[in-house]
Amino acid sequence: MTTGLQLFSTTGSNQTLKLSLEKVDIPAPKSEEIVIRIEASPINPTDLASMFGPADLTTLRNEQGENSTELLADIPSKLMRMVKSRIDSPLATGSEGAGVVIEAGDSPEAQALIGKVVSVATGGHHGQYCCVHYSLVNPMPEGITPEQAASAFVNPMTALGLVETMHNGGHKALVNTAAASNLGIMLNRICQADGIDIVNIVRKPEQVEILKEIGAKYIVNSSSETFRKDLFKALAETGATIAFDAIGGGKLGYEILACMEQVAASQMTSYNHYGSSVKKQLYTYGRLDLRPTVINAGIGFAWNLGGWLLFHFLADTDSETIQRMYKRVADEITTTFASHYAKKISLEDAISVNAVAEYGRMATGEKYLILPHQEA
Repeated sequence: MTTGLQLFSTTGSNQTLKLSLEKVDIPAPKSEEIVIRIEASPINPTDLASMFGPADLTTLRNEQGENSTELLADIPSKLMRMVKSRIDSPLATGSEGAGVVIEAGDSPEAQALIGKVVSVATGGHHGQYCCVHYSLVNPMPEGITPEQAASAFVNPMTALGLVETMHNGGHKALVNTAAASNLGIMLNRICQADGIDIVNIVRKPEQVEILKEIGAKYIVNSSSETFRKDLFKALAETGATIAFDAIGGGKLGYEILACMEQVAASQMTSYNHYGSSVKKQLYTYGRLDLRPTVINAGIGFAWNLGGWLLFHFLADTDSETIQRMYKRVADEITTTFASHYAKKISLEDAISVNAVAEYGRMATGEKYLILPHQEA
């Protein structure tokens, strides 16, 4: 049996959230299981939600626990209902990671993975080891390192899933917000390779330059005075009628739908007081803005608003498509799906107040990578 450190988030009934490193036992693998020594695991926006939940990050503090230093934060009383189901139940954090298979059960499939670099996304990967069924990993090509493969699931599979969703809905071009993110850059690379027009929405001039450097054609700055005019032009040229919004709150989603409707209305040959018949789809797949989503009038009646989550998409997708997606990620992990990190930290660093103040901002270009076996 292998023992290693694992990062846990615990929401206490005393209205305190605790992040702590605990020793855990990794059992010997069963016939079709493998043990992975996790060498690298990113901190994704989804991880921040499970790590900190509704805690007030301005109250972060380090205190000495029973066995090691812990990170604590207060949870406002009115938000405790949001975490009712996980009170006093430690949650292992880390949605994905990569490492080397060091032990395997006696099945041929499991044995074949010994010594291989694999990516895994079964949860609890802000830790040093994990034991999973061999079918739940994505083996990487020879020469790929765990750091290169650490973000091989959430962003790559989301980017590919968004494109699949576009095709399945009968759309020919798409819109993406927060487009200068790691995921946004991957999505642009996919669209360029596959000949798909993509309208990229960002909010800063420097993010416009990031996308220009990778060859993006349609880039719109939401903070520009000419935003609506620029967006209308990009939508008219691309014919995009589906949008994926990582912002979530505020009026940006409405503005996208309104511009899509304006483009469609400008192409109508006769008046209809219900607006155009062009179907417009807006999916929210992130909540970078926690305010309510505001949808006003002026978008006609042929539109839909929904949520998009990778795990729901995968549950509704056939295995052949999923395997095709996995293979593309593995084949293009150093090109299309290459990830870049602002900083690499240890597990101990991950629960320091100073580190959380930085990676907790979720700022574009400031993604952190945890190296579980690195010393603080």
